[in-house]
Amino acid sequence: MSDVTRLSENEDTLPKVLLRNAQVRPGKPAYREKDYGIWQTYTWAETAEEVKALSLGFKSLGLERGDKVAIIGDNRPHLYWVFLAVEALGGVAVPLFQDSAADDMKYVLEHAGVKYAVAENQEQVDKLFECRDAVPSLSKIVYYFTRGMRHYSDPDLHSYTDVQAMGRELAGKQPALYEEEIAKGSADDISLMAYTSGTTGNPKGVIHTHRNILVSCQQIIEVEGLSENEDTLNYLPMAWVGDHFYFAQGLVAGFRVNCPESGETVMGDLRELGPTYYFAPPVTFETMLTDVQIRMEDAGGVKRGLFNYFMGVAKKVGVDLLEGRPVGFLDRIKYFLGDILVYGPMKDNLGLTRVRKAYTGGAPMGPDTFSF
Repeated sequence: MSDVTRLSENEDTLPKVLLRNAQVRPGKPAYREKDYGIWQTYTWAETAEEVKALSLGFKSLGLERGDKVAIIGDNRPHLYWVFLAVEALGGVAVPLFQDSAADDMKYVLEHAGVKYAVAENQEQVDKLFECRDAVPSLSKIVYYFTRGMRHYSDPDLHSYTDVQAMGRELAGKQPALYEEEIAKGSADDISLMAYTSGTTGNPKGVIHTHRNILVSCQQIIEVEGLSENEDTLNYLPMAWVGDHFYFAQGLVAGFRVNCPESGETVMGDLRELGPTYYFAPPVTFETMLTDVQIRMEDAGGVKRGLFNYFMGVAKKVGVDLLEGRPVGFLDRIKYFLGDILVYGPMKDNLGLTRVRKAYTGGAPMGPDTFSF
């Protein structure tokens, strides 16, 4: 682990790590988001300023240590920043699945005792309003996208930018307040309550401390040799703990977290970005394999013949080559040609050319998919 990814004893919470990143790599890209077809980039220094304004805005709204804050929406840099802004004040982030029905959302909000909620858009705000009467603890709702929100006039409803404006005003009055609040945090403070999907009953709230998250991230970074030069594509639900650890690894190692434009553009954004570190459930890899097979069925005879022949070579020796086992000279030549004619172009088309490390989890993966 390099000096720029190793944490000191004092960097024992996620907000403290963010402050470290803003100091040691202020101009490096931290978060990127595809918006209207263009990648928008935020440096670590810019991210730290955005989080500070949001955190002090929550302070102005009355957020206290231990308060639970629900986060609902697609993968957006601004929603990832909510985690850090809440944790800087000693609050606990409670991400919810964005496709949850109002009744399912209601159970988690009530069970966790959520006091604040941050919603991506009007759809999520409407679901929160539907839940509000049954969740007496819910006092404030913050929304990010303003589209469709013009005629909402609820006194407990605030826009994301207005909350940040409140935070900047408070920072002007108390310049040291934000750093003082972060300094109060410790490794054993609760950072996250991640709820299970509830497939065998009601969802269970699983508690994660800062220590739990940071130690796990450092271990993966060290074992896999991850650095601040990685690129990831974060498109999995933010309510899933796997995505949260993926996001936290970016914070600890200082690498770039990239968010797709929408759920519908993920595969196109993947091809354009070409991540170096990729995390996907088995179904995503299975979909890739199925798409390739379907396209090969529709391809011309020569292309289909080349594909089938060299995939046969790959099945015979590919795993041996990856694992460093001895392979005959002729088979190596065949594999080299296959890389030029089939494997390389296919990886490029799938957006996997730059991938150095790939993870999967959440369900079993079939051996055919794994080998492919």
